[in-house]
Amino acid sequence: MTLFDSIDPAVHTILSRALEGEEISWQDGLRLCQTSGSEFHATVVAADELRRRQVGDIVTYVINRNVNFTNVCVKHCGFCAFSRGYRSEQGYFLPIQEILRRVQEAMEMRATEVCMQAGLPPDLDGNFYIDLTTAVKKNFPNIHIHAFSPEEVLYGATRSGMSIHHYLAELKAAGLGSLPGTSAEILDQEIRDVISPGRITVKQWVEIITTAHSLGIPTTSTIMYGHLETPVHWVKHMNLLRDIQRETHGFTEFVPLSMVYQEAPMYHGRLAVNLRPGPSGNEVVKMHAVARLMLGASIRNIQSSWVKEGPRLAQYLLSTGANDVGGTLMNESISTSAGAQYGQLVAPRELRRLIRDAGRTPAQRKTNYELLKVYSGEDDEVSELDHVDDANTRFGSYHRLTASNEFRFADRSRRP
Repeated sequence: MTLFDSIDPAVHTILSRALEGEEISWQDGLRLCQTSGSEFHATVVAADELRRRQVGDIVTYVINRNVNFTNVCVKHCGFCAFSRGYRSEQGYFLPIQEILRRVQEAMEMRATEVCMQAGLPPDLDGNFYIDLTTAVKKNFPNIHIHAFSPEEVLYGATRSGMSIHHYLAELKAAGLGSLPGTSAEILDQEIRDVISPGRITVKQWVEIITTAHSLGIPTTSTIMYGHLETPVHWVKHMNLLRDIQRETHGFTEFVPLSMVYQEAPMYHGRLAVNLRPGPSGNEVVKMHAVARLMLGASIRNIQSSWVKEGPRLAQYLLSTGANDVGGTLMNESISTSAGAQYGQLVAPRELRRLIRDAGRTPAQRKTNYELLKVYSGEDDEVSELDHVDDANTRFGSYHRLTASNEFRFADRSRRP
């Protein structure tokens, strides 16, 4: 008797169909989210096998640097502990020259990607994102610019008076390589109205993502879970992403993001009823497994986030459907400010060790998942980034930045 023979026949049928390459419905996905015991284990085994069939045993990572260039924001999302008001003594705004210095530092660490996302300052020039992209690409033509959430694109387009299509076209012409599919949270408007009133709507998010795809700008896709949502919201969210991918083929990956709750205003201040303190361990595993089973045929790359889950759980998720561990980051401020214990840096050699210890083959990739190097055997390669002992000292940290007066937002108008 196999594991599948001992489980509920309905679950057995769903898993068998998925392994045969058939598309399972969101209702099927919901049934898998409700599994426990042997059915839960069978779901995980099936997801891992489907991962092997779809993408093989290679696990990828990218050498990148994260630059969260301002924490000042006009929005007040309940899950965000990163943002500050424009009068806050902790508000900062990095000038373009400082951002360029950080990109230069990343290039010295052999980074292939810079990821830039931030808050929405009240006085932002609508062309700022375009000007920033232009400056980075002019100074570092070989770096891939992965930047600006759909929320930022909407903000920039609104403040510049351009249409979404025109604004994205300008960003692409300036050198934007891809767009993060963040600010998605849960693509359910009722929940969004509770956790982030006034934030980009589901309709606007879809418009920006599909417009980017139509212009040849690929994007990631994400989900944030572990707050007010339930598994039915997970699978409907995935179903919407799958529908978009069927039309545009523009998503490069799917990234489940656990809500980091410790400093989230809506949790810390008990501002929402029935708010959960992030997902449970089983929920994290189910999310990745069901994502592989629902999305793997159309969005082949499922990422496990060491920033959200920590390196050890991220490693385990490689056995539940994931085939990518994200990037080195060097800096990370948004999850860190919310109370995450990880987020500053995991060096390339350590990422490869985690991947090998999971029984898989590590490979460095570009942002678009083109492989740069496959490490098929044991290697002693050590890069500059592997020599960094203290990332906070070497690259700076969110807490140091908010405590410093060097880039204080309130003083920005007095700087040249």
